[in-house]
Amino acid sequence: MEADLTEELDEEEQLVRRHRKEKKELQAKIQGMKNAVPKNDKKRRKQLIEDVAKLEKEMEQKHREELEQLKLNSKENKIDSVAVNISDLVLENQPPRISKAQKRREKKAALEKEREERIAEAEIENLSGARHMESEKLAQILAARQLEIKQIPSDGHCMYRAIEDQLKEQDCTLTVVALRSQTAEYMQSHAEDFLPFLTNPSTGDMYTPEEFRKYCNDIVNTAAWGGQLELRALSHILQTPIEIIQADSPPIVVGEEYKKAPLILVYMRHAYGLGEHYNSVTQLVNTATENCS
Repeated sequence: MEADLTEELDEEEQLVRRHRKEKKELQAKIQGMKNAVPKNDKKRRKQLIEDVAKLEKEMEQKHREELEQLKLNSKENKIDSVAVNISDLVLENQPPRISKAQKRREKKAALEKEREERIAEAEIENLSGARHMESEKLAQILAARQLEIKQIPSDGHCMYRAIEDQLKEQDCTLTVVALRSQTAEYMQSHAEDFLPFLTNPSTGDMYTPEEFRKYCNDIVNTAAWGGQLELRALSHILQTPIEIIQADSPPIVVGEEYKKAPLILVYMRHAYGLGEHYNSVTQLVNTATENCS
């Protein structure tokens, strides 16, 4: 019983730690979203407030459901333990019981099946939703330039991975780790260019030097989302313009002062549950031409 109690406490502690990490990453993402919207754009600022509230509500609900599921599992494990103790008294000719481990596996499989069904339902619903409409618009914009989206994983590093992918086309082998490190170093050495655009999400005040140092440390040491400030730093580091294509707004170009061919990213607001995501691009493949050749 003591071992079971210790295991339950460990599971709860791990869940609480993960929730703290996810809240921290969400705050970093929200900060990036705020940085990407000009303060004088009232319409987009209003939409931003709604988007932020939705993200925070979704995360709060997700965390609450996970805690409730953990407590439910704990209760069921206790019931299983009592059942095992009683079954020890049953006659030997009784059929073999299902082990706790097997029950946990079956429950996990059932939960995974339910999750996949919810995802499938969401995908069907999304065919007429914002994500589908955004994807259709982007496909048309890119096709006009003989380009198409190249999918990048949604893991917090998507902006840097998209830059890494674009650099490979120029025979540059900078990795995500190197890009994050150089971004943080450049921002710290040019703090006066970036500090005025960063505000504390709780107070609305401009970052203190200590908060700015932590922000830069998070760029290197966590999966914090990258935004327009980081793109500006990268354009200077690489001395290359970076073009960001969007569905509902004209493209944004940072580093226009540089004369190289731009790196091209696709910014998507509705790609995943938490919204913001960056993809790379590649040359559009003309399948009809390929089949004829």
